[in-house]
Order: sequence, then C-alpha cells, then structure tokens
Amino acid sequence: MSEAAGSQLRSAAEAILIVADDPVTTSAIAEALGIDESACEELLEELAAEYRGEVPGGRAHGFLLRRAAGGWRFASVPEHADLVEQFIIGGATARLSQAALETLAVVAYRQPVTRGRVAQIRGVNVDGVMRTLHARGLIEEAGAETSGAILYRTTGDFLEYLGIDSLDELPPLAPYLPRVEALGEIVEQADEMAGRRTP
Repeated sequence: MSEAAGSQLRSAAEAILIVADDPVTTSAIAEALGIDESACEELLEELAAEYRGEVPGGRAHGFLLRRAAGGWRFASVPEHADLVEQFIIGGATARLSQAALETLAVVAYRQPVTRGRVAQIRGVNVDGVMRTLHARGLIEEAGAETSGAILYRTTGDFLEYLGIDSLDELPPLAPYLPRVEALGEIVEQADEMAGRRTP
C-alpha cells in the first residue's frame, strides 16, 4: 500500500470514529474502508499509538483512541478528566454515590442478578439505586427468572464508564473476600433472612 493510500485510509477511519456515538467495532470500520480486519486492526493500533505520542517526531494529544465495549472510540486523556468534567457539567457533580457504586459492583460481579438478590447481598433496599443505575444506562434488564423476578446485567455504557473493553477485565474479587468458611456463613445468613421475608 502506498503512503498516500495509507494516509487516506487513516483519515477515513478518523472520519468514521469522530461521528460515532458508540464504540465502533474493527469489523465495521474494515467493511466501511473496504479492507480486511487484520489490516484495519493494525491501522487502528497505529492511530492509537500516534495519539499517545509514541510515533517518532509526534506529540501526545488531548485525546486518545481506545478500545471500549468491544469497539474503538475517541476519548479525552485521563490527566484532563477533571477539567473536562468541569467544562461539561459546569461544576455540578455527575459522580455516582457510594451506594450506587456498591450496587453496581454487585450487579457487575453477579450478573445476571435480581434486584432482590442485590438487596440481600447489600443488606439494604436497593430499589431507588437500581432505578438510578437503569436511568443512567449502566444496567439493563436481562430476562426473568421462572418466578418472574427480573434479572439485571451491566451495559456497554458500564464498560465505557470503567474504561474497559469487556467484563473479563474486571479485577478479581478473591483478594478482597473473607475466607471461604466465613463467606459460606454470610450466604447462609442472607438466605435465611430471605426465607423469613418470604410469605
């Protein structure tokens, strides 16, 4: 491929990515550009390196190209996160509360999970928090149990919120859990409490 053709492809890929509201998969970009997926993957990796300032003679930018939720998208660099947040929301907080973060963590690690099970694990009513997470697009319905209880799972927006490409990138919980015996006791107590609340 000539240098001019490569430059044209890079420019075309940027044009697609800049107008996309959601992460764009490598295969979708490859199809739009009329090239095979492996060549497109290489092109995107080169662009990402260029924006990070890793190309000889290049400079770091205020934005980067990163993998997110199974695709690629532009994002501002982390070191300017506070400035960007202040600019976008005018100083108002858009952060999730501690309760929302804890509830979101339960859904992320136990999904698909019912609202009742999340409440058992957290030990508090989570109806309002679950509605907030659903309204923000961080969780969604994922069917229902045979009992009719709705199951919930995290969304692509959740992956973007954390800046990860898939749930496989979530850190392992094992180092933060109590020993196995204590965990079994906690689960038994939660199940007993749930049984007492069931008519």
